[in-house]
Amino acid sequence: MSGPQSLTAHLSQQNQKDLLRFITCGSVDDGKSTLIGRMLYDSQLLFEDHLASLKRDSAKFGTAGSELDLALLVDGLAAEREQGITIDVAYRFFATGKRKFIVADTPGHEQYTRNMVTGASTATLAVLLIDARKGVLTQTRRHSFLVALMGLRHVVLAINKMDLVDYAQDRFEAIVADYRAFATELGFAGVTAIPVSALTGANVTVPAAEMPWYAGPALLPHLETVAVEADPSAGAFRFPIQWVNRPHQDFRGYCGTVAGGTVRVGDAVAVEPGGRTTRVARIVTMDGERETARAGDAITLVLADQVEASRGTVIVHPDTRPEVADQFAAQLVWMSDQPLYTGRKYWLQAGPRAVAAQVTEIKHAIDVNTLARLPAKHLSLNEIAVCNLALDQAIPFDPYRDNHRTGGFILIDRITNATVGCGMLSFALRRSANVRWQHTEVDKHARAVLNGHRPCVLWFTGLSGSGKSTIANALERRLHAHGCHTYLLDGDNLRHGLNRNLGFTVDDRVENIRRVAECARLFVDAGLIVLVSVISPFRAERKMARELLEPGEFIEIFVDTPLGVCEARDVKGLYRKARAGQLKNFTGIDSPYEVPEAPDLTLSTQDQTPDALAAQVVEVLEARQLLTTPDPTAA
Repeated sequence: MSGPQSLTAHLSQQNQKDLLRFITCGSVDDGKSTLIGRMLYDSQLLFEDHLASLKRDSAKFGTAGSELDLALLVDGLAAEREQGITIDVAYRFFATGKRKFIVADTPGHEQYTRNMVTGASTATLAVLLIDARKGVLTQTRRHSFLVALMGLRHVVLAINKMDLVDYAQDRFEAIVADYRAFATELGFAGVTAIPVSALTGANVTVPAAEMPWYAGPALLPHLETVAVEADPSAGAFRFPIQWVNRPHQDFRGYCGTVAGGTVRVGDAVAVEPGGRTTRVARIVTMDGERETARAGDAITLVLADQVEASRGTVIVHPDTRPEVADQFAAQLVWMSDQPLYTGRKYWLQAGPRAVAAQVTEIKHAIDVNTLARLPAKHLSLNEIAVCNLALDQAIPFDPYRDNHRTGGFILIDRITNATVGCGMLSFALRRSANVRWQHTEVDKHARAVLNGHRPCVLWFTGLSGSGKSTIANALERRLHAHGCHTYLLDGDNLRHGLNRNLGFTVDDRVENIRRVAECARLFVDAGLIVLVSVISPFRAERKMARELLEPGEFIEIFVDTPLGVCEARDVKGLYRKARAGQLKNFTGIDSPYEVPEAPDLTLSTQDQTPDALAAQVVEVLEARQLLTTPDPTAA
């Protein structure tokens, strides 16, 4: 057989092979990239142009003298080649006669923890390298913890550079014993130790004559045959909807990838959240209709009944429903240069679904080098913590240990849209199911009708001494004379009671504004016009305050007074103390103020009186018809 037929047969054979995703990790210079390069080279899996390029690069960048530097097959970034280190995750696909592989070569430096987490997130096995001369190091422990954190339960312990310790059996056994003693608390299902030399190729693809005392398989044969996970199709059926396909009025299909289990035409299914039940009428794919689909299949489900289902909802079997909750315990890896602060809102992306979320409590941070639990108020780049999460909406989920796809999530900054963290859901907090919003008969609209005007929040933001409180006082007098029901929440007054326990660190400022915003929401529910006078230096918290209310109920007023003018006023003497170093974390001096990008109103205090500025606010209220009596018949 030759030509197209042989190619078809070859492709069919390749498609029938299963796929193993694994990562390599270890300390700097332990030989991870060299090991991968050796596997590719000795297995004759390189094309001629790759070999030619490797020879040129070895002469220019290589660290192996006149020999081929096999690490350069993986260290693809220019910066890595110049420094001889791996600083990003490099992926390679290759296949042998028995199996297909995707390998992620992850960096060893502690500052690139997030890169290793990225590489481990899709892997099912880890090859952890240890330099036979150095043994188990701090970085070995750190990488082992991260591997366990990401749910990998199978580890191959590759004791590398055995040629530099004369292939000594006692050295190999001592390192393995040391590692196993440490790894018992990490819960690995299996640790297979293999002595290798990536540089010489000993025990990488074929057994090494230099180590006759080792009776186990070489590294690549082990990877070709190791069984690392149960069949995901045997688990509970999970189908997160990524897109609702409605090409015409006679077809409605729900598109996505099966995240777990198996589904068949005719199966009873439920849509979560909500619990609506129906049956599967059709399973449609690019290659035509099918009777069954399993984990990993990209399909379109057509349901027998018209049920409410949209992007982010999950189709499941009624007998194996996921939990639905809005508060969780989770493990979180922080991946941003900007710290995480409790109380600050982010987008939580779980599969195709995105909801607003905040870390309500950091239970403890984890020292990834010693596994010690540490107290923490915030998280910095590459730090890991156990924390509590609160979401604005309940979502269906599985614990990460049961299903990585429905138990994993990322956090996204709501201002920059950058991914800032990733995490694993552990379990729903009990209060998530026990606490419900209590319905009241007299609602916000009824109170507004009684008050004779619509409720809203007038949020005054600006530097200390800008004139926020002075303008707010003048405005409240005007509104009171107009017959409006108002209340002024002043930042200093609140710190005498509700926020008495808060200081002026970034963590405390975030929590301060969260409490103020929640109070303002309650006063709006009471039908009042709420005047809030707080510095509120961060855009994220002002955005959070706005989103607590209905559209049109939040008016951001930027009191735009230059720092020099505020400092010249210095009514409270705070700037003087800050300049003298007697007052830390003072906004405008050693703590930042983020100017509003699109305030509803900007006021300049340099050439106008407080009464004149208050009149400008009243004009805005009148223009938005907030001072008129709501229609009592409106819903």
